[in-house]
Amino acid sequence: MSEEIQNTAVPEEEQAEQDVHILKKIRIEKLDEMKENGKNPFEITKFDVTICNAELRKAYEESEAKAIAEAGGDDEKLKELLEAAKINVKIAGRVMSWRDMGKANFIDVRDGSDRMQVYVRMNDIGADDFAEFKKWDIGDIVGVEGFVFRTRKGEISVHAQKITLLSKSLLPLPEKWHGLKDQDMRYRQRYVDLIVNPDVADTFRKRSKIISTIRRFLDEQNFIEVETPMLVANAGGASARPFETHYNALNEDVRLRISLELYLKRLIVGGLERVYEIGRVFRNEGVDTRHNPEFTLMELYQAYTDYFGMMDLTENMFRHLATEVCGTTTIPYGEHMIDLGKPFERLTMIEAVKKYSGVDFAEVKDTAEAKKLAKEHHIEFEDRHERGDILNLFFEEFVEKHLIQPTFIMDHPVEISPLTKRKPENPDYVERFELFINGWEMCNAYSELNDPIDQRERFIAQEELLKKGDEEANRIDEDFLRALEIGMPPTGGIGYGIDRLVMLLTNSPAIRDVLLFPTMKSLDV
Repeated sequence: MSEEIQNTAVPEEEQAEQDVHILKKIRIEKLDEMKENGKNPFEITKFDVTICNAELRKAYEESEAKAIAEAGGDDEKLKELLEAAKINVKIAGRVMSWRDMGKANFIDVRDGSDRMQVYVRMNDIGADDFAEFKKWDIGDIVGVEGFVFRTRKGEISVHAQKITLLSKSLLPLPEKWHGLKDQDMRYRQRYVDLIVNPDVADTFRKRSKIISTIRRFLDEQNFIEVETPMLVANAGGASARPFETHYNALNEDVRLRISLELYLKRLIVGGLERVYEIGRVFRNEGVDTRHNPEFTLMELYQAYTDYFGMMDLTENMFRHLATEVCGTTTIPYGEHMIDLGKPFERLTMIEAVKKYSGVDFAEVKDTAEAKKLAKEHHIEFEDRHERGDILNLFFEEFVEKHLIQPTFIMDHPVEISPLTKRKPENPDYVERFELFINGWEMCNAYSELNDPIDQRERFIAQEELLKKGDEEANRIDEDFLRALEIGMPPTGGIGYGIDRLVMLLTNSPAIRDVLLFPTMKSLDV
């Protein structure tokens, strides 16, 4: 079973590459020998697994506890009861470790649920099969038939009566994963990362549970899940630069969507009063610990409610998710404990900026005064920025980092909210909120703008920004305007970054840790 390599005086990285090449050659030679002997593992099409390792461990512990209770301290009776309750099983998985003790070996076999120790003895499987077994390697996928027992050291194990090689691993598994280089490799070779790091697989199981819990939560409130186009003529609904491509069949340029908003609102117009979509969106921007060019967004829209209704829904959903997925409403993230159980704080953007910077924008009369304040506080801005833009820059500079516990930031300036309904009592601001946790924006919500005349004016203003060089500005969407002219009821809408939510609930430091296959620069470039 062992593979020996002669090391020579070459650089470590080059030596490692040579070692892998040699090990692969050895394993291919073993495979060729198996094929010559009519034992090609790749010809096996199925193996009837009867139980996964985690369920097997639980079943044995329950059976053992029952036997101990019935035996009442009588060791002989306990032995008889355990023999009578013997569990015969078929398990399968990847060999992760190997302890060679001559005619008896212990291997660890890991399936998708857990690891299981397997005891393989020559007297049980036969000398010929045992000789073949000893040629196998760590990383091979095997099927085991046998019965469950507890070893003298107390470990629940499977005593193999037959063992079958189901797939031959031609490349060795890595022994250690550390350092920046290995972190990069983990993301590029997620399949290996999942094998050698069980915690990683747990993160993605939890991600799946988060999404299924969201679906159940919304379905119970009579929302319906829908699907809308990814390739669109007009990528609107958010401030972001889209990816562009060409549709050959129609000879038209199209874009990958940056948002789900405009199509979902069309459905509200059409009478589907509660809709949501969970799907990929694409933004042609940078990559960092919280951003990936393609990511999972959920947007939902509910007729006849406003942004306060969206606040209540969001607070209830986050609390429900924490309870269902984490078992508690107080969850760790980094050095902080995030309390999702108590009511979330609510601040207007003006109140938040005043609280953390000391500047009261309620007293700022115009854009000139706002720019003067920005210069005094060393905040960079562009000529095109207006008073509302400057307020948002103050918020980003002075406030975001302080919003560790859940906080709704409300009532944004109209300049940065082209799709949002104005506040009737103060039309310079809109009925919008963002939820911040751990200094991150977790969601963005509006009382949706349903006035087609106002919406057209804002689209025109966005087109002017586009002409001035703002590549993230929205374009006029005539079909969407036509839908609004048909009539959209008062509506509350919200968008959630699912990946960032998963980061929070799994205590993951980077978005790449919650994406199975994050965007990576090609090694060939």
